[in-house]
Amino acid sequence: MNQWQNFSKGILKENPVLVLVLGMCPTLAVTSSAINGLAMGLAFTFVLTLSNVIISSIRKIVPKIIRIPVFIVIIATFVTIIDMVMHAFVPDLYKALGIFIPLIVVNCIVLGRAEAFASKNNVLSSLIDGLGMGVGFTLILTVLGMIREILGAGSIFGYKFIAPTSDGILVFILAPGAFLTLGILMALNNLYKNKMSNKPKNN
Repeated sequence: MNQWQNFSKGILKENPVLVLVLGMCPTLAVTSSAINGLAMGLAFTFVLTLSNVIISSIRKIVPKIIRIPVFIVIIATFVTIIDMVMHAFVPDLYKALGIFIPLIVVNCIVLGRAEAFASKNNVLSSLIDGLGMGVGFTLILTVLGMIREILGAGSIFGYKFIAPTSDGILVFILAPGAFLTLGILMALNNLYKNKMSNKPKNN
């Protein structure tokens, strides 16, 4: 597998949300707005990518029997860094994301990539894998947040484009709207994949 395929699989073929259906708690909980989805995705990408790099670089010296605790400590270190940085520089956004920043430590995508990929591959491949999965996760959270914010609040990234006295469709800001929007995105993704798989190949 070349490096581009390694990167793109996290965006399309193995997207953490649309295909693997992992990390559903932050996906559904923080995407009431586009900025929340983007911020959560970037924080996740930071942790996943750097954790992959460190885990890959020490994979040959960590005994297999203690690899999971070691992985968790590495992941928790980067989560603590991003938690403190966000708390210091973007406190309003930090409050909006709440407990879901610290919970990146137990996000099954991060630990899963550490165990399934970073612990078995070189640093460059692990870096690209982390970036690909992170970009795929960030993209879906941002799109999900944009759709919910546009329909639910009549705004995008906080900029209201309908009259201030007008209301959006409230359900899209609430939990049912998250499930509905995510279901539609999954259906569109499956439709696209089926269309591409049935497309005749040129000889």
